[in-house]
Amino acid sequence: MCGIVGAISQKNIVPILIEGLKRLEYRGYDSAGIAVIQHQHLSRVRSTGRVKQLEEEVNQHQVTGFIGIAHTRWATHGVPSERNAHPHVSLDGVAVVHNGIIENYEELRRQLQSEDYLFTSETDTEVIAHLVHSFYRQHHDLKLAVRESLARLEGAYAIAVMVEDKPHQLMAARLGSPLLIGLGEEGYYLASDASALISVTQKMLYLEEGDVVELTHTGYSICDAMGESVERPFHISELSADNVELGPYQHYMQKEIAEQPRAITDTVEKVLGLGFSSQLFGATAQEVLPHIKGVMILACGTSYHAGLVARYWVEHITQLPCVVEVASEYRYRTSVPQTDYLVVTISQSGETADTQAALKHAKALGHHHTLTICNVPESALIRQSELSFLTRAGIEIGVASTKAFTTQLVALFSLAVVIAKEQERLTKEHEGEYLDALRRLPNKIQHVLNLEPQLKLWADRIAQKEHVLFLGRGIHYPIALEGSLKLKEISYIHAEAYPAGELKHGPLALVDERMPVIAVAPNDNLLEKLKSNLQEVKARGGVLYVIADNDSHFKAEEGIHVIRMPDHEGILSPIMHVVPLQLLAYHVACQRGTDVDKPRNLAKSVTVE
Repeated sequence: MCGIVGAISQKNIVPILIEGLKRLEYRGYDSAGIAVIQHQHLSRVRSTGRVKQLEEEVNQHQVTGFIGIAHTRWATHGVPSERNAHPHVSLDGVAVVHNGIIENYEELRRQLQSEDYLFTSETDTEVIAHLVHSFYRQHHDLKLAVRESLARLEGAYAIAVMVEDKPHQLMAARLGSPLLIGLGEEGYYLASDASALISVTQKMLYLEEGDVVELTHTGYSICDAMGESVERPFHISELSADNVELGPYQHYMQKEIAEQPRAITDTVEKVLGLGFSSQLFGATAQEVLPHIKGVMILACGTSYHAGLVARYWVEHITQLPCVVEVASEYRYRTSVPQTDYLVVTISQSGETADTQAALKHAKALGHHHTLTICNVPESALIRQSELSFLTRAGIEIGVASTKAFTTQLVALFSLAVVIAKEQERLTKEHEGEYLDALRRLPNKIQHVLNLEPQLKLWADRIAQKEHVLFLGRGIHYPIALEGSLKLKEISYIHAEAYPAGELKHGPLALVDERMPVIAVAPNDNLLEKLKSNLQEVKARGGVLYVIADNDSHFKAEEGIHVIRMPDHEGILSPIMHVVPLQLLAYHVACQRGTDVDKPRNLAKSVTVE
């Protein structure tokens, strides 16, 4: 969600901060700001426009400095406005940027107001600035003031703090929200996301929960939650500037849809090399997977839809029960723990706050076997899980997930097969068939991408509508859910998804000539049932858009538009069938002129509950 960039150097760091903010735009934001110490004076510029507008204002005011912090904000407390934008400041030039939520901010706000601190925003973050100042004015020790302030905060945070009479000291800390340090040739840097720093360094370290870091012109030091000095290992990021260049595409989402054959190839490479081996999931997987009695999946949004698909695979291939929970709901009800289940968390970023909280709750209930499927190495969920699988989708900038979703499905399919193999429920014949299916998948996806011109024609019609119904059956019902979500996210068209068999139990009342109905129609054992359901739509005057396999024998006629996919791909069909729905949503959004990569009100990495 919100993004942090910080820098301290012997040269002007303003261009670095602005470039970092530009690279964080994909996370979603509604305002941006920057503060630097310039000749021992704090200069701050904030804007509710895009980072480009902020850059123009910074240049207009000739802002320069050797130490600074910057931020993109996604509103939680307080409306999107300049006064609510970060950085927030207090007396004596104390400046703060913050990701996360301070849960006891109202109590702290009342206390600070009683001490005559004047609040100019509606945010929870402003209490941090005033709290730091209240301690700093006592002893003029910024490091101590930050530590004393952190002891008073309840909630989640990643913060960066500076004060104008300490132009050689930048403080930062994290608890429940990601933050990393970058080591460059000409300075030291902070960011909430590695992509913000790749223009200046690929050498990074990730702060652990409770860490407090001090950056100076000559180095850095880290203390853990107990106040003890610690070292954290550096990692060389695999990101490069080329990873985040748009290239010949109109939008990042379009680029990322087109990258799926490559992303899937990279993700299955290790599977094809090792076979369906427990080594894919970690050193102790061989000890864990043979003995689990079921699988529980925790995820949100698109990752939750991946989990719903995986439930079919797990139960079909392993013959073990599989439950899928919405992570944001799981810990707020009384559940019956099955401590011999494997708990699987799925997250593109690995920092999803609701999923982290759900994992923590599961552990508290006695679940001790955990596995995370994620696209970001060194993310919080990977560090908190016993086992892991790193998808190799590459950085995903578009808010609406595409290649991260399809690579999650590859990982989940591989997990189901590995569990079956470890529990001696997988025949050699089926293992070979599954490996062959994974080998074919990237090429099959490329064939689906070639259908884009036909999907653009559909988009021209659907873009004129305000409501759309998606239908699927069996393992393809979650794909209908994902198609519906994609359309909502980026085109702002109201869309719903149902199992096709549920039409006559209520949703059929919505169907008329104004309600397009999009059906996922693979040539599987539910095809004939689905055809009957679609006849119910046609009989009510509904207009059908059917995504069918080449061998499904669907006939295009008046009121029925058909796009033919390659021949049915069997068990991996859901991965193929989601791609045309991604393309359709993309082109509908383009027709409607929305901000495809940064849709309103949404953020890429949801790091608050």
